[in-house]
Amino acid sequence: MLNDDSLGERIQRAFPRTRVVKALNTLTADLMTHPRQLADGDHSVFVSGDDAETKKVVSELLTSFGHTDVIDLGDITTARGTEMLLPLWLRLYGGLGTALFNIKVVR
Repeated sequence: MLNDDSLGERIQRAFPRTRVVKALNTLTADLMTHPRQLADGDHSVFVSGDDAETKKVVSELLTSFGHTDVIDLGDITTARGTEMLLPLWLRLYGGLGTALFNIKVVR
């Protein structure tokens, strides 16, 4: 698997005037808007994008959903990293037998 492009970057290239922010691709849909279902929302979500103000708006939206650890990874090329987590996510889903999990970055 190459790490030289991402869907986020492709969307940004296709729509250059659009302010693209990649987020929420490391957890199941139900946890996206209801993060407190798991560990009281104490897990990490990531944002990637070229426009700082738009990332701030998305981060505030995520916080309003109940996410307690929103990590700004940087520009849209950083979406490659979170997209590369999909193979790990699928193995965890299979091993745990549930999609109600997420990743927590411990600092």
